Amino acid sequence: MGLFAVVPIPKGAPVWRFVTGFDQAFSPTQVAAWPETAQAHVRWFGFISRETGQIILSGDTACFMNHAADPNTGAPPDVRLPVTTVALRDIRAGEEITCDYHAFDDDAERKLGRGDGSAETNLL
Repeated sequence: MGLFAVVPIPKGAPVWRFVTGFDQAFSPTQVAAWPETAQAHVRWFGFISRETGQIILSGDTACFMNHAADPNTGAPPDVRLPVTTVALRDIRAGEEITCDYHAFDDDAERKLGRGDGSAETNLL
């Protein structure tokens, strides 16, 4: 599973940004009140914002981006809130689009530490 470019994406092109009303931001308290299946979904497909502590669930396919130590997308050095993720280099059509979970997700260690793909319950 992953996210792959359909067309070439030039270096510096915007790849993702939070869009109010389409993407969702939830407090940990809100998520804790949900049924376990909904919590598991958010733990798997969402991330905990380093800036706000909110749990972000993108409404598009960005949730399928995999982690890479040398990603081809990320925030530019002069980033301002709200963050817009850009292509850090030219991305070829058919190439996997990757990001560095550690750069934005306070839950990155849990997601990357197990290696078995499970959605262990320790987010909330």
